[in-house]
Amino acid sequence: MVAMRINASPIQALVTRWRDDPGGTYRTWFLWEERIKNFRSIRTGIVEVVREIEAGTFGNVYKGSSLETVVHSIAEQRQIFKGADHAFLWKPKLRIPDIYENSENQQAFGRFLNTCSCCDSEEALLRAIRGLAERNIKGLGPAAANMLYFLHPTLIPPFNTAIVNGYNLLTGSKVKLGSWEEYLAMREGILRLNTEHRTVLSNDLGAIAGLLFDMGNERYQPPPRPDDSAALTAWEVDLAKVREESAAVKKARTIAAEDDATHTQVQGWLRDLGRALGFDVWVASNDRNRSYDDGRLCDGCVDALPPSLEQTPAAETIRLIDVLWLRRGAPASDGSTQVVAAFEVEHTTSIYSGIVRMLDLALGVPDRAEANLYLVAPDSREKDVRAQLRRPAFARVADLKIRFLPYSELEKNREAMARFGTGLKSVEAVSRILL
Repeated sequence: MVAMRINASPIQALVTRWRDDPGGTYRTWFLWEERIKNFRSIRTGIVEVVREIEAGTFGNVYKGSSLETVVHSIAEQRQIFKGADHAFLWKPKLRIPDIYENSENQQAFGRFLNTCSCCDSEEALLRAIRGLAERNIKGLGPAAANMLYFLHPTLIPPFNTAIVNGYNLLTGSKVKLGSWEEYLAMREGILRLNTEHRTVLSNDLGAIAGLLFDMGNERYQPPPRPDDSAALTAWEVDLAKVREESAAVKKARTIAAEDDATHTQVQGWLRDLGRALGFDVWVASNDRNRSYDDGRLCDGCVDALPPSLEQTPAAETIRLIDVLWLRRGAPASDGSTQVVAAFEVEHTTSIYSGIVRMLDLALGVPDRAEANLYLVAPDSREKDVRAQLRRPAFARVADLKIRFLPYSELEKNREAMARFGTGLKSVEAVSRILL
């Protein structure tokens, strides 16, 4: 699997063109704000898988398990992870992956995830991977690296058929699927490539994985040999052409832009309603500078979370909750500034991630007792929201009394609520308890 030496200049030209391509994974996935936003929730989900395996409550089925919840959330991370859940689906005829019916293998998998969640060094991470590989668990191959990527994005690249194919095309290697040994060899090559071209790539290995993914799907051809000047010139001319986006890609981008606009609009409604009802308002840290109503979404909102939230272990996640309503003025009797209501807007993104952020707030903040939690979504998504909350992984959610606030009720009633409402009574009147 020795890779041939490639002239650096053509690769940098390739990466530069790829980064400018509106239909490539760099712009459609790597720069997608929800990608970073979901890191924390996926990590939290992995911890839950470990907890259930250690407690002996994981069970022996994939459907409805905490693992399904995590892997499904990864598979929703746009095209590069499409199909990431296939490797974990129980295949009864083949008895794979053998972590559902074999308790020893299940425990080994749990220890592996726990070690990878806790370690902070490359050496410890590779030792855990090799330890799992030595067990040779049937059906459990390097597809598990997709989970590890969300734990250690600077050390572990994602893995799928297209990424392997792209790597082989770019380097002339012959990496094969399904083997941890082959994956680790490819990882070494990816790290070298990423180091050589760091100025046009990223410390996050998702970037170079996205490039390889697009090459593996034949969106881009690898550079010709450096000594073939005619082929290299033709390749550079072709690379310089503006790629005509297909109607499907244009449509997808239009829909994505509309989705972002709608999400921001609903956040704006909640911002204005909260202020009208007498609350201080926090807008998610990654959405603060979005354009809204001839200004920014964060206009008129608090610039920092109160100390009672900033000092909690879950502060990183709480900052990403779409909208928080906070008690205005004097702090609560215990000296903390209380969260009155939290809203997660789930327009088209994974409902799972919003629920996890709610859990982090509810279970990790001392003054949570009076916090009201709302999932805000199109009316048509209520069934999906209820289905997610019934998952065993969210067994503790029932005690939180999360409410569903449909778009239609918010849009129809928000002005009257702002004029005549007091506290949360008007919001409770148009929302409904989910469990």
